[in-house]
Amino acid sequence: MSLPALTLVAPTSPPIALVCDSPHSGTDYPDDFRYAVDLPDLRRCEDTHVDALWSGVPQVGGQLLHAHFPRSYIDANRACTDIEAGLLSAPWPGELTPSERCLRLGNGLIYSKTTTLAPIYARQLDVQEVRQRIERYWMPYRQALRTAIDRTRQVHGRVWHLNLHSMPSNAYERLGLSADRPLADVVLGNLRGVTCAEAFTHCVADAFRALGYSVAINDPYVGQDLLREHGRPAEGCESLQIEMNRRLYLDEVTRERSDRFERTRDDIDRVLRDVARFVVEHTRLSSPTPSPKEDS
Repeated sequence: MSLPALTLVAPTSPPIALVCDSPHSGTDYPDDFRYAVDLPDLRRCEDTHVDALWSGVPQVGGQLLHAHFPRSYIDANRACTDIEAGLLSAPWPGELTPSERCLRLGNGLIYSKTTTLAPIYARQLDVQEVRQRIERYWMPYRQALRTAIDRTRQVHGRVWHLNLHSMPSNAYERLGLSADRPLADVVLGNLRGVTCAEAFTHCVADAFRALGYSVAINDPYVGQDLLREHGRPAEGCESLQIEMNRRLYLDEVTRERSDRFERTRDDIDRVLRDVARFVVEHTRLSSPTPSPKEDS
C-alpha cells in the first residue's frame, strides 16, 4: 500500500512569514516496515498528536507541514548519513556518519531501538530498502520544507521557522542524563543560540510562561538536523525547536489524548497569536525602506 508522505496546510488568513513543521507526528505505518517489536512499544517513538496541537498555525497565517510516516521508520529530522553500519545487510554505497544518539540509543535516520531500547528488527535491512525509504519519505519531506521556507523568504524577505516536537516526561532518564530539576513543560532549542535571534526565543518562551508553563532553553534538547539546515539568521531564516512535555496532553502508554489536550491546544493557539504578532512586526522592521520617487 502506497501512503502519502506528508501534508502541507496553507494559511487560512493573510499569509505571514511563518513556516511550522512536525516531522515526527506520523502514525501511518508502511506495509514494508516489517518490525519485530510490539506496536505499543514502537509507538512510544511518535510525537503523537503534535500536528493536532499546532493545528492553529494556518489560522494565524502560517504554513503547517507534517509527516504521515512514523519517525521510527525513517526520521526526517536526521541527516541521511546518520545510519548504523551494523543495521545493514551489506556495505552502504556512500558516507556514513552515525551520531552519538544513533550509536548509543539506536535513534538515527533509521531507528534500530525503541525508546525502551527494545530492538525494532529481527533482521538486517537491505541497502535498497533503506534507499527507498530515503527517496519516498525523507527526501519529499525535506524538499517540501525547504520549498516552503524558500518561497516564504522570497515573498516576505525573511522567514521564521518553528520545528515542532514532543518529549517523554522521563526525558532526562531516557537520554541518560542526571538532573536535579524536573523536566520543563516546554523546551526550546536553538543549537545554543545559533539558529535564531535571542528575541525570537524570548518571544516564544515569554508567551508560554505567561500562560503558566515552565520553559527551559536548550535543556535537554538543543535541536537537530532541520535546525542545522534552515536556522541561518544571516541568510534570512530563524529556526526554533519546540518540545512539549507529553504529560500535558497525552496518555504516554495508550497514546490517547488526555483530558488536558483541548486546554493545551487552546494555550498553543494563544502562543501562536503572540508569535504571529512578532513575525509581522519584525518582517516590517526588516523590510527595506522604499526609495523616494524622483520628480518626473
